[in-house]
Amino acid sequence: MPDPTNRVIVALDVPTLSEATELARRLAPHLAGVKIGSQLFTAEGPRAVHAMHDLGLRVFLDLKFHDIPNTVAGAVAAARGLGVWMLNVHASGGPAMLASAAKAASATGVSGRTLVLGVTVLTSLEEKDLQATFGTVRTLRQQVLHLAREAKAAGLDGVVASPHEIADIRQACGPGFLIVTPGVRPAGAERGDQRRVMTPGEAIRAGADYVVVGRPILAAKDPVEAAQRIGEECRLGRAESREP
Repeated sequence: MPDPTNRVIVALDVPTLSEATELARRLAPHLAGVKIGSQLFTAEGPRAVHAMHDLGLRVFLDLKFHDIPNTVAGAVAAARGLGVWMLNVHASGGPAMLASAAKAASATGVSGRTLVLGVTVLTSLEEKDLQATFGTVRTLRQQVLHLAREAKAAGLDGVVASPHEIADIRQACGPGFLIVTPGVRPAGAERGDQRRVMTPGEAIRAGADYVVVGRPILAAKDPVEAAQRIGEECRLGRAESREP
């Protein structure tokens, strides 16, 4: 069974359900939940979610919905029907889209509550990428904070954001607003295509509620040992964040 005190969500970025299930079964005692993204969900569909539930694991469905409000509302309702723990939408989709997602996640007549997170700025993007792609005059930090505030105002439960923006988001949006953080790498690990990174302990110390970890666990010689080590790093970070 998963550890309810754990802060680690493993990203099951693998091509097949058999591989995902085997990894999840081994890692389950050391996780807060699993993330199912576009690769696995496109290949296997809802049965990937059901397989994780069969293992007693909570699912963060990482499909980053971004469409007109009615379409996003339908997608959120469908995901809620699958019983997912969390899902995400692009916070840049606008207030109407965000509000429709929040409303669909909490509609009456369906048991359970799916948490909806807004994706602020992808952790693979840097300042120059933001300006070149979107033509914004905002700095990266300003854009993240703007989108986090938009997400909160629309009724979302939290955001997905780089560890470098955690402290600013926490200050702007308050203690009850969830912050889920990808772009974490244990000390000495390869960055891969992530740019704005921290260690898991640093992210938790800064105020993250959960960290999402993929390759440092999946590509480790011993994935279970890697998950345990990262979980312990998060526990230490949480303890240090509570010190006077």
